Amino acid sequence: MSENLKVTSIEELKKVALGELVELPGFTKDSSFVARLKRPSMLAMTKSGKIPNELLVEANKLFVSGTAAVATQNQMDEKMMNDLFSILEIICQESFVEPSYKELREAGIELTDEQQMFVFAYAQRGVEALKSFRQ
Repeated sequence: MSENLKVTSIEELKKVALGELVELPGFTKDSSFVARLKRPSMLAMTKSGKIPNELLVEANKLFVSGTAAVATQNQMDEKMMNDLFSILEIICQESFVEPSYKELREAGIELTDEQQMFVFAYAQRGVEALKSFRQ
């Protein structure tokens, strides 16, 4: 089998690193929202300080167990909800390539909860994870 393998070129890797076009849930039932997303690395975000130390425990739970498990492990108190939304915002900042998350925010566009959870699912497992969002 290894005789069929070939080294991935730097050009191919650069192209993949730019992200991929993904259709997110729309802002309304009849609208669509397509953006270029990439899958950020939790380790890289932690190393660079993008995930602050005070959020590391919750971020790790979120990445390992998912949002539903985090919500049921503890009672969702105000601090936990704030931590969860902070982590989702960081993931969105790191995932959006085009438009960038900053561009969305500057335009006054706030993602819906469904869109944020969609981006989280994409960031964790890629396009395969998005099948559950589709009708």
